[in-house]
Amino acid sequence: MQHSLNEAERDKAAYALAKHCLLQQAGAGVTPQLLEKYLHPKPRPNSVAGIYQRILESAQNANMKAAVVGGAIGGVAKLGSILCDFEPKAVLKKYSSWESILDDVEKSLNPIGKIRRTPRSIWPQYCQAILSGARFMSLFATADDFYNWVSFFDNDIRARPALPMLLDNEIKGFGFALASDFLKELGFINFAKPDVHLRDIFVGLNPCSANASDYEVSKAVVRLANNANVDPYNADKMFWLIGSGFFYDDKQIGDKGKVGSQKAKFIAEAKPKLS
Repeated sequence: MQHSLNEAERDKAAYALAKHCLLQQAGAGVTPQLLEKYLHPKPRPNSVAGIYQRILESAQNANMKAAVVGGAIGGVAKLGSILCDFEPKAVLKKYSSWESILDDVEKSLNPIGKIRRTPRSIWPQYCQAILSGARFMSLFATADDFYNWVSFFDNDIRARPALPMLLDNEIKGFGFALASDFLKELGFINFAKPDVHLRDIFVGLNPCSANASDYEVSKAVVRLANNANVDPYNADKMFWLIGSGFFYDDKQIGDKGKVGSQKAKFIAEAKPKLS
């Protein structure tokens, strides 16, 4: 009689199957060394301006925003020319409304495509994130001041989930998922971004129900990581790479870094093995 897996065993097996799935893409150029590179965050910025720029990078990482925002101007870094090299206090002195920011985007950066100005459109929402992000980051004197503040939450497992919720309220349009993305990409590896790929996989493999909140999906990723003896950043990136099929730092593999989503195949193959 086959032994049915308990939760910890299922989590550990799911992670191992995910890694195996990605390494099956050897023909496209995915090697253990290349995969390992993606499982660790890049160095943290050492300035308030650098952290503010990261906020703006995370703020466009939802749905079609990256194509409409960064894709239209050649990357978020180009905003530095109108946003005072990403110095938050200088941005607040220069701009008092999102409309004035969008005026300068159109005038100085010549974005590709039509700019819609209705309040729920992407550029107006993004310019509100620019303004509220500057307001928030102006509260911190140095990068270390900010990192110490994040660590205050991160070092207490009971308080940790409150931080993305707080950032969601401080930065317009951030949401729990984008706030988590921002924190994990700063090297706070205990956070996971419950994006569409992780949601689809975790619902497909049954650790989460179809109507799970972002917070519940994030908790499931963190639990799986702990049971697999890796950090949540590592697990997040592993499942994200299965879902997106995008090795963004290695344009020489696949089609400019894209090897194709393995999400449906992975769920179909892994689900029977995890029962």
